[in-house]
Amino acid sequence: MDIYAQHKHRKSSHTSSSLQIFQIRVLWIVLAAIIMTALNANAQSPVDKAWSILKSGLTDSRVDNRATAVGVLGLLENNPEALKLALVALGDEISEVRSAAAKALGDMNAKPAAPKLVEVIRGEKDVSVVIAGAHSLVALGDPFGYAVYYAVLTGERKSGGGLLDDQRKMLKDPRKMVQFGFEQGIGFIPFAGIGYGTLKALRRDDTSPVRAAATKVLADDPDPRSREALVEATSDKSWLVRAAALDALSHRGDPNVLTHVAAKMDDENEAVRYTAAATLIHLSDVQAGEGSSKKP
Repeated sequence: MDIYAQHKHRKSSHTSSSLQIFQIRVLWIVLAAIIMTALNANAQSPVDKAWSILKSGLTDSRVDNRATAVGVLGLLENNPEALKLALVALGDEISEVRSAAAKALGDMNAKPAAPKLVEVIRGEKDVSVVIAGAHSLVALGDPFGYAVYYAVLTGERKSGGGLLDDQRKMLKDPRKMVQFGFEQGIGFIPFAGIGYGTLKALRRDDTSPVRAAATKVLADDPDPRSREALVEATSDKSWLVRAAALDALSHRGDPNVLTHVAAKMDDENEAVRYTAAATLIHLSDVQAGEGSSKKP
């Protein structure tokens, strides 16, 4: 082989080796990129993982899981994403999920959601969603929430007109109230003087726990119409509502209702008599305090 041929062969071999090295390097770069991509995918930040878990729950086919995932959104105050997700859940086809969403909006102090809650309540047919929405509206400082509790207690709206027919039917439907949760109703009882053993007897009463709950909220409503509704409720056929109304009047601290309260100390039910007695003492103290504060 002449010198030219040898040189050409060496050059060809060198070029081939360089090409092989280049190809190997490219292969390693590609492999490294694939590995890094996989690692980054697996190295999801804790916050991203948390959102992934929540969003998975929000779209779960099981109602309990969806309702739970929606409910915990209430822990995320001042979080635009949580607010958006809760508002979407207000349109869920299942009432338990809608109710959880309505409650979550109150828990997260989502004041911008108040108009949407009012809109939902006006057309909602499920009483548990209505009450959850009203509860949140009160927490958000929207007076429409008090109007709902007024309607639950009296059967009429403050602005005139009754409850929606569907809402009234649900309040009188024992099966629906069981679904709403009797134990939850016990949790709403607005005074501590009623023993659990007594409350168990209320299982036959499908509406009084919820109506008694309404009196608890109306205790904080400054509207004079609520005071009149509470005074009237002290003569309700349900002893639980009568006792709850007296308790609410005590919390309102208005001595002007003392005459009505005194009459209830002769009620046939012990719990009502006890509550009336304590309420009368408290309002008498308030009246005495007002009198002493006017002295020079």
